[in-house]
Amino acid sequence: MKKIPSSAKVIVIGGGVVGCSCAYHLAKFGWKDIILLERDKLTSGTTWHAAGLVSQIGPSAPITKIRKYSLDLYKELEKKIDHSAGLRLNGALSIAQEEGRWQELKRQATTAQLYDFDVKILNKDQVKEKVPLIKNDDLLGGILMPGDGSGDPSGITHLLAKAARSEGAQIYEDTPVDKILVKNKKIEGVIVNDQKIECEYIVLATGMWSRQIGEKVGVSIPLYPAEHFYVITEPIDSIPKDFPVVRDFDSRTYFKEDAGKLLLGIFEGKSIPAFDKTNKVPENFSFGEFPENFEHFEPYLNACMKRFPILEKIGIRKFFAGPESFTPDTNTLLGEVPEVKNFFVCCGLNSIGIASAGGVGKVTAEWMMNGHINEDIFSYDIKRFQKFHSEINFIKERVTETLGDLYGMHWPFKQHKTSRNIKTLPYHNFLKNNGACFGVVGGYERPMWYALNDTKPEYNYSYRYQNWFPSAEYETKNCRKNVGLFDLSSFSKFELSGKNSYELLQKICTANIKNEKGKCVYTQMLNVDGGIETDLTVVCIEKDTFRIVSSAATRERDKYHIKKYLNNDTKFIDVTDDFCVLGIFGPKSRSLLSNISKSDFSNENFKFSSGKYIEILGKKIWAQRLSYVGELGYELYCEKDVSTDIYLKIVEEGYKFNLSHCGSHSMDIMRMESGFLHWGHDISPEENQYQSGLNFTISYKKNVDFIGKQSLLKIKDKKQDKNIMMFSLLENKPGFPLLLHDEPIYVNDKIVGRTTSGNFSFNFKKNISYGYVNSGNSKEDLVGKKIFIEVEKIKYPAEVLLKPLNSKKYKIL
Repeated sequence: MKKIPSSAKVIVIGGGVVGCSCAYHLAKFGWKDIILLERDKLTSGTTWHAAGLVSQIGPSAPITKIRKYSLDLYKELEKKIDHSAGLRLNGALSIAQEEGRWQELKRQATTAQLYDFDVKILNKDQVKEKVPLIKNDDLLGGILMPGDGSGDPSGITHLLAKAARSEGAQIYEDTPVDKILVKNKKIEGVIVNDQKIECEYIVLATGMWSRQIGEKVGVSIPLYPAEHFYVITEPIDSIPKDFPVVRDFDSRTYFKEDAGKLLLGIFEGKSIPAFDKTNKVPENFSFGEFPENFEHFEPYLNACMKRFPILEKIGIRKFFAGPESFTPDTNTLLGEVPEVKNFFVCCGLNSIGIASAGGVGKVTAEWMMNGHINEDIFSYDIKRFQKFHSEINFIKERVTETLGDLYGMHWPFKQHKTSRNIKTLPYHNFLKNNGACFGVVGGYERPMWYALNDTKPEYNYSYRYQNWFPSAEYETKNCRKNVGLFDLSSFSKFELSGKNSYELLQKICTANIKNEKGKCVYTQMLNVDGGIETDLTVVCIEKDTFRIVSSAATRERDKYHIKKYLNNDTKFIDVTDDFCVLGIFGPKSRSLLSNISKSDFSNENFKFSSGKYIEILGKKIWAQRLSYVGELGYELYCEKDVSTDIYLKIVEEGYKFNLSHCGSHSMDIMRMESGFLHWGHDISPEENQYQSGLNFTISYKKNVDFIGKQSLLKIKDKKQDKNIMMFSLLENKPGFPLLLHDEPIYVNDKIVGRTTSGNFSFNFKKNISYGYVNSGNSKEDLVGKKIFIEVEKIKYPAEVLLKPLNSKKYKIL
């Protein structure tokens, strides 16, 4: 083996399909000084035993782009590199037994049209025509993706490795990394065979080993392996060579033709965590397998024989049991970790590694080279997680559920059942006693809705009418008529102070921040290309002391973004867990607070977008007059030790004003009624403030070259390639259809955009949706046009709304 250089720009650790993709793209895009180190042989770990399924449709637009790019790349490289990817694109057929699954598949087929995929919807008889061996008596139908299929995991890995070498990357097998070197919280290099190799960056693509490798340098990587199973039958003469991949989600099984045999795989509802005794993946488990566990597999084998009766007469040639790693939400882990600068991860593919490897390698390379990514990739960003997500008790329990989530129902608003109650509020039991149905965000148990009339506070999941709609109707109507109490404690909260804190905020925020006690400013933070990185509110607590409030789900990501620009003269603290926050919104909120506090809440002395200290029960409380629901309202920041007393006092006095407890669903409905956007749904780094209608938060008057300003100046007077709009269906029956996201928007018969958020407004009796419409269409242009939003292959007539449904002058009340 040739000697390893003493330095490199990037070291990729791990020679599976993902690591080879990262090395290829980094070299392809211009960083030639790339070294890939593999402790054993290429494909070791989990790549070698992958089933090799290649599917292109994902649960969101960005994930679909990643998968589509992957397959296109494999096809392209096969033409250029003398190596086969083993692609067999005989199509993929997903079948449905249950009505909910049938609705889900039709939604997938509808979304696929946004990407020009060839998708066919088949009834049960057409399913039988496509796959004559299948038993179809219990089926409702299926969707066929003719361009999908399978590939050879080893072939694709070596294809990418050859392509990487052709671009100048160097690959070393049988070369374990003994240690990752970190200095001053920045990557310095690695140790290999007692040799130090200096580098600027590393990419950790070590699959199921990633968590324990990260632990050694204080990096949290939330994944853990579970036992994963498939069997390969004896040869079956009657299987045609063009047999498509068949996914029977409701039976949690899949079928793939394998050289005249059938591979039968499963994604069971409750999985078995691997390496249960040690909680560690052995370093020498490169090509390891587990003992057969026929008892665990047998119920699913019976389901396979029911679906394909021919299997009753066929023997099993190979029973495979091996590890596969899964994350807390079944999404991949990408991006720079918050703990160590220039430490990137690309792992946690959740058994979709072959289908995604090309795309995640591309995204990783672009992210590293640009310092950011101009795509809505948050659902893959490792910074969506916090440290507790990688703690062994949490992740090991969670993967018993997430493996099965891949083939379980992907219900709207579905909540995990495992690893719950990580963070509960001091008054959690009082919320529970008031009927709260809890969901989880950022680890916090947060009320989603409150059960009425002694009904159970449990979700009854559906793609139609939601069982919590009566609660949301009561909560939203009462809040607009009287007053609602919302818990906002899970929102991310940071404090920034020091003599340069004001200048720093002016640099990283687009709006003109006020360094005056009590002034609140709504703003965004951008990347240098003008993409929206963070949506936030900044309030001045004291001169040169600010509190930053942003989304609950983006806590680590927003903290990471801000800390990139800190200097020695600023102090930054995460205070999210220090305060409970109660939102009191509605026309009677001022009267309620005036009854429990002697402070002056009049419009003259407590204007909108301002804050001040008030007293309740003799306790000093910071109050802000802000409202995400479009009503007169206040946010109360209570220290945790007094929060329960404050909560109980509000509830006690609130009954005089018909106060209702309100959950997150109601807040989401009301923010849409009021024209407010949500980062991660309606805005992301993929959009700029002109496209999203947020240019009112840009201050060119402040004499600051804020981040992203130069990019904004280039586009401010130009026509945007897309613009956000709000739509209402002419059909206004709640849940029929259930508007969510990624539904095609039509003008006449042409797709012109896609939706980003959807809800039913009970106050205005309308199905409403946000969506981006391609250039060439303004709101005014679409008035009177035939507009449709398509759900489950049905086009529903819609109209564009020129202004928000809720246009109350709540700022001056």
